[in-house]
Amino acid sequence: MVAEPCIGGPIFSAVTTALGKLEGVSERVELIWYGEDAPWYDHGPQHPLRPARVILTRQLIHDFVIVDGERVRETPARDATGEEVGLVHTERYIDAVRRAGHGERGPWWEFGFGPGDNPIFPGMHEASVRVVGASLMAAEAVWSGRADHAFNPAGGLHHAMPERASGFCVYDDPAVAIAWLLANGARRVAYVDVDVHHGDGPQDVFYGDPRVLTVSLHQDGRTLFPGTGFVEETGAGEAVGTKVNVPLPPGTGDGTWLWAFREVVPPLVEAFAPDVLVTQLGCDSHHSDPLANLALTTAAYRETAVALHQLAHRAAGGRWVATGGGGYQWASVVPRAWTLYFAEMAGVSIPDGLPQSWIARAVQESGHAVPTTLSEQHIGDERGPAVARSIEALKQLVFP
Repeated sequence: MVAEPCIGGPIFSAVTTALGKLEGVSERVELIWYGEDAPWYDHGPQHPLRPARVILTRQLIHDFVIVDGERVRETPARDATGEEVGLVHTERYIDAVRRAGHGERGPWWEFGFGPGDNPIFPGMHEASVRVVGASLMAAEAVWSGRADHAFNPAGGLHHAMPERASGFCVYDDPAVAIAWLLANGARRVAYVDVDVHHGDGPQDVFYGDPRVLTVSLHQDGRTLFPGTGFVEETGAGEAVGTKVNVPLPPGTGDGTWLWAFREVVPPLVEAFAPDVLVTQLGCDSHHSDPLANLALTTAAYRETAVALHQLAHRAAGGRWVATGGGGYQWASVVPRAWTLYFAEMAGVSIPDGLPQSWIARAVQESGHAVPTTLSEQHIGDERGPAVARSIEALKQLVFP
């Protein structure tokens, strides 16, 4: 586990006390690497979703020597097959993605493509099936017992719908991984999404499926894309109560966010008793992120990593499939956040100071200074009452 930062404060000691010691030991952990044999999932140099964030994350994980080649291994990703992508997406949509990425002309706007969030880029289908394949590799590793935990930092594209691109996302790799797990024998899967944007894709795909619990903590949809994720969205038919949303007002910081997480996520996931825990670990909730308005620091990601690790062992037999997600401070925040998560998954203690080799590369890639430590100063949080009201309403709707 990661060495404690020098931040102090009652909220962090209280959280640590509440979480307690880690339950269970992770004997095998895998980092799924996107690989060099496929086109990068790259919307272009002016787009906020930069491939460099995944590359720098992998570099930092290796510079900290978290991957030892024995207990903690790196596994190359594969391409998802058409049949696997088709577990969630329609044949018509997959054909459109392939043809658009090959330069063919067509009514691609009907599928959500065009200037802005979802520009068409060369090799779009090939790049997207590699992202999905990486998440499937993580699911295969965990479900087969080859690994206890597996992490695909290139994944987490949680806005894509069965027949539409949305929010930088072409294929919904978390939803495909969940569908694959269900098709291969999992009875129940819990999906926890901590991205600043609502995890609308997996919720929509499984809205009427009682075998899938989705829990999303995100900035209130009245103030941020995609404009969904309200407390009242609880599922349909037999699945009512298995779709859970915690909308948070702009300005929510570490203390309130962590309190909301503890109030909702552990009790619901434990009661659901999933066979596998799947998570989306977007870090665009950071106070410096340019596309959203929450105020978290890396301290919150550290605490969340511990909580999810414990939850995987306590509620899901240790089976934890993790994906990346949003995060648009691609050099200064994303690699630190995801390295904190992966170090916790691996049960490896790393120092707070970032390796000089990584700092030099990050500065060279970004053209500006980057932080030199994993930890950072805690920011005050004054938004508790509004969140408390949402939590109370959620409990009345879902907890019974």
